Amino acid sequence: MTMHRRRFLRSAGLGVPGLAALTSLSACKVGPTDVNAASASSGREQVIVVGAGISGLAAARHLADRGQDVVVLEARDRIGGRIWTSEEWAGVPLDLGASWIHGINDNPIAALAAKARARTVVTDPDSSTDYLPDGSEVDGAQEKAMERRQSKMEDALAAYQDNADEDASVRSVVERALRWSALSDDDKVLASFGLNDYEHEYSGSVNQMSALYFDSGADIKGKDVLFPRGYRQITDLLARGLPIRTGQVVKHIDWNSRGVTVGTDKDSFHADQVVVTLPLGVLQSGAVTFGPGLPASKRTAIDKLGMGVLNKCYLRFPKVFWPDTDWMTYIPELDKYGQWEQWINITRPTGQPVLLGFNAADFGRTIEGWSDTQIVDSAMGTLRTIFGSDIPAPVGHQITRWASDPYTRGSYSYNKIGSTPAMRDHLAAAVGDRVHFAGEATHRASYQTVHGAYLSGIRAAKEITD
Repeated sequence: MTMHRRRFLRSAGLGVPGLAALTSLSACKVGPTDVNAASASSGREQVIVVGAGISGLAAARHLADRGQDVVVLEARDRIGGRIWTSEEWAGVPLDLGASWIHGINDNPIAALAAKARARTVVTDPDSSTDYLPDGSEVDGAQEKAMERRQSKMEDALAAYQDNADEDASVRSVVERALRWSALSDDDKVLASFGLNDYEHEYSGSVNQMSALYFDSGADIKGKDVLFPRGYRQITDLLARGLPIRTGQVVKHIDWNSRGVTVGTDKDSFHADQVVVTLPLGVLQSGAVTFGPGLPASKRTAIDKLGMGVLNKCYLRFPKVFWPDTDWMTYIPELDKYGQWEQWINITRPTGQPVLLGFNAADFGRTIEGWSDTQIVDSAMGTLRTIFGSDIPAPVGHQITRWASDPYTRGSYSYNKIGSTPAMRDHLAAAVGDRVHFAGEATHRASYQTVHGAYLSGIRAAKEITD
């Protein structure tokens, strides 16, 4: 069964770590002098970059390579932001944040991967084994029926975009097209599975996702590949030789005709210009204040765009008991909507018996309040339904909680009801020729993707160098 399964895939994020994992990993060191944890800046830098995620690293790399004095301020004790390769399991690097290059054709991340000599492995969205609520495998006739229903949902949304003059939620448009109240419970189960696919694709709840603009990004071309040795190979390459000061939690950004001042929880930094790569969720939280204030159009964009959730749960087992396909999908009952519907087989890239389960949107956010034990038990309930009660218990797990991470507040952005694609341009716009903005949410064509975040950093740097 062909599912969407594209974009940041993401966390979830776009996942963030379980909070325990946040404090257990050491700083990401990319060289003996690359990560500078000095506590103060006495001199005046030409450019301050706020955030050492891929957009911030892209901006800083572009600036430094063109002779600009630049310093990167990062709140965490590691670089990468929503790119985070865990080394908790020796010899088994796992990406807790972004995993894929989505669409390698003409993708700048593919070019960086080649430069870093990073090995990649293709994952095929059509390589999938699919299961019904009772755990039985979907047969050919059922698969064709589900594909017809998915096509009907897609056609309804396309027709709405062509004809509607006001926004509505993806769910309301689909339910109206399917005549929801007249559907049998079995049909509602299958339709709900299709709706949750949009949530995994775009990270927002279908109750809040804009039917007019949910898919406004550019088409992705080419195969999807992931990194057996981790995405950090890309961020390590970009960070090489850059002055990066970790443990600097930015609190305030001020500017005037003479320059900018960035205040952190420890120090104050001064420069001519600043590139702000804070995730949309952090901007929405108000954790960072802006001196003279932001323009109304930028504040509106921050308020109206959505910050979604896609969380990961890696489970390591003593042996493989699942089929040799890249993906597995499970169709839950209505009362378990959105729970453990998508799984990927990590055995081939890692050489280890590892499964990765995803949870998006409302359920992905809900389980962040659960303990690790509760999350693993819930995941195992689904796996035992599919594969039987005698499957082995996992010998290890790694879980993300991106919405709870104070430095992301979510996995990646989506178009919420009431937002428009133009708002991403407003979010990206510079303020007063002093304050520049980057990050995946600022890229109108490729939001939610690593390559979109990277290109936004280059764009912000060029606003300064050009």
